[in-house]
Amino acid sequence: MGLEMQRAAGILLHLTSLPSAYGIGELGRAAFDFVDFLAAGGQKLWQILPLNPVGYGDSPYQCFSAFAGNHLLISLEKLGAEGLLAEDELAWTPGFPTDKVDFRLVRLYKDSLLRKAFYRFFARVAGSGCRETDYGNADYKKSDYGKSHYEISDYQEYVEGNSYWLSDFALFMSLKELFSGRPWNEWDRQIALREKSALQYYEELLKTEIEYHLFLQYKFQCQWRDLREYARQKDVMIIGDMPIFISYDSSDTWVNPHLFMLDAQGYPDKVAGVPPDYFSETGQLWGNPHYRWDVMAQDDYLWWRQRFMKLLEWVDVIRIDHFRGFEAYWEIDAAEDTAVNGRWVKGPGRGFFTVLEKYLGKIPVIAEDLGFITPEVHRLRDSLGFPGMKVLQFTAQESLVPGPAAVNTIYYTGTHDNDTLLGWYEDTVLKGLCSDLDSLDKETICWDFIETVYRSQDKWVIVPLQDILCLGSRNRMNTPGTVGGNWQWCCSPGSLNGNIARRLAALAEAWER
Repeated sequence: MGLEMQRAAGILLHLTSLPSAYGIGELGRAAFDFVDFLAAGGQKLWQILPLNPVGYGDSPYQCFSAFAGNHLLISLEKLGAEGLLAEDELAWTPGFPTDKVDFRLVRLYKDSLLRKAFYRFFARVAGSGCRETDYGNADYKKSDYGKSHYEISDYQEYVEGNSYWLSDFALFMSLKELFSGRPWNEWDRQIALREKSALQYYEELLKTEIEYHLFLQYKFQCQWRDLREYARQKDVMIIGDMPIFISYDSSDTWVNPHLFMLDAQGYPDKVAGVPPDYFSETGQLWGNPHYRWDVMAQDDYLWWRQRFMKLLEWVDVIRIDHFRGFEAYWEIDAAEDTAVNGRWVKGPGRGFFTVLEKYLGKIPVIAEDLGFITPEVHRLRDSLGFPGMKVLQFTAQESLVPGPAAVNTIYYTGTHDNDTLLGWYEDTVLKGLCSDLDSLDKETICWDFIETVYRSQDKWVIVPLQDILCLGSRNRMNTPGTVGGNWQWCCSPGSLNGNIARRLAALAEAWER
């Protein structure tokens, strides 16, 4: 099941961090420009975070669906090019901050424009049953917006081809709006338990809102499809991210409560996290419900198979976050306030991946194997042929010289959970370990470390964009164990210039990447 790897280099940057006039990175011009930057810099890998719609804490690891795309990434300019938004509508913005994503403001702004695009799109749908009163202001009918870039038949094919998750997700999001954003187990009891009569009632009541969410997912898929094809043309592989656990407040748990450890009232019974570690003295209490692996095995892990298939429609390689949970996971009682009082429970192990391979064939996987890792986890990873990860910040002394032999590993200067290289350097005892670097400026410090990973024998090396730009701690993406202020970092417009691309290209050529 292993991943074929030739020496290569790449950059870790999530879509939300791309520069944008609309408050958040989008699947538009900046994304295509970034692919061009990667290609010019000799970079063959682009690693991103989960693409699903963010929930609690705006975290891409706490999403409303394991299958849906984040509609906030939809490019408004591309909708304008299709005639679904007018120039004057795109001209005004509420004054977004340029150094971070204000998710609340972005949601309010983009929802108003995305709804206008939705109204116009469905005005074209012959026989859709759309009524002027369904879509508020009917002025959109007075303008000639031309033909959609994607035909209506393509939309219908998308909806039908994704029926195994899409309609449930659209209803879930419509219900969340109706019930003021509350978790599904706090909705009216009949619909929380998905009683047939309640489903029929709300599907009719929320018909227009459901269609809106179908439209959003379709447009996300269209725009992502264009970007991925462009990346392929530029010989850039996209590495996606699959969190092992999903959010409790998601369409997945609402639709499939029998697959998760929930109590009789629908609340999580046993939740996920990790024990005390490098990041936190009290561990990390993620709160995601644990799986009923025995129940999932009864249909050969159908939900998981569908999940892998969906992500492979979007990316070339899948990084499994918290891979060790398949060997053993940290189980915490939902009543606990921290992750300290938990226990290790055996996971589904190699048998799980054997079943996946039976149905899906060889899966290109990277195993995130950081943190408290046992020999059993290493044996599972190696038996599957999955490359693991190592991080320079965790192995500073041993990593300052290349290893003696090529290794099937992805070498990072840091991940989305680490401080930036510069911040780490300034905040640790590294100066004491490397006194010869004390007098160097921040650019020299960062690029010396970047070259360290480039010249290593590890097959792939990946560097967060913040490290390439030599940015300090205030630019980190996430601080584990904290809520608020995370996932907001934005790349400044114009920071990705030709000089940086040439410097990366020279490194890639020098070290045969």
